[in-house]
Amino acid sequence: MQFVDAWLRSRADASTGAGRRALSMAPDVVLPSLAKNAPAPRRVTPVRSVPHSGGQWSVTVAAQYAVVVRYFVVSALVSADGDSFTVTAAPALVAAPAVHPVPASAYGVSVSQGPLTQTVGEFLSAYLAGQGEVGRYLAPGVRMAAVSSAAFKDVEVRDVTAREDAAAATDVPRDGTRVHVQVHAEARDGSGRWPLSYELTLVARGGRWEIAGLTAGTGGER
Repeated sequence: MQFVDAWLRSRADASTGAGRRALSMAPDVVLPSLAKNAPAPRRVTPVRSVPHSGGQWSVTVAAQYAVVVRYFVVSALVSADGDSFTVTAAPALVAAPAVHPVPASAYGVSVSQGPLTQTVGEFLSAYLAGQGEVGRYLAPGVRMAAVSSAAFKDVEVRDVTAREDAAAATDVPRDGTRVHVQVHAEARDGSGRWPLSYELTLVARGGRWEIAGLTAGTGGER
């Protein structure tokens, strides 16, 4: 990533700091000949890396310009201990990676207003906006701290879907019933509205639902 960023900002005669940085990582690679007013990337971000035999790697990066994103593949040779590397060829401009298809959601049960959605809404209000204590909504043995400094003014649950039919029941089921739900919420603060998504595990106990786990993105249960 650092090499491509420097290479895209360099000049053929290595008269700039960017050119010298690029050559320090790729001594045998030719630098581009760019006009003085040539646009520079706003940022360069790694997309993926693929290992090959003999310590060779192919790294794809995205270069974000003002109105376009360009993708480059760079070949590099990395030492066995990972302490050193050398870029072995100039970057190759390539087409954007294909968009991976999204599989069907495992959350196929719609959950309407009821005890579960009420618990979820109150929990997220406490967790994200500091409205109440998070601990009162947690199952025994579960530890979870609220987001520091109450990130939002208020939170509204927009949609709840579940894996299990028990989540949609109008009455709380027997103790120990465990369900997994996906929650789409809207949080608001002084700068605007924020659509957020969470996966929650809830367990029934004493006629109420309690939060047994929270998953944000791919972080796993918390």
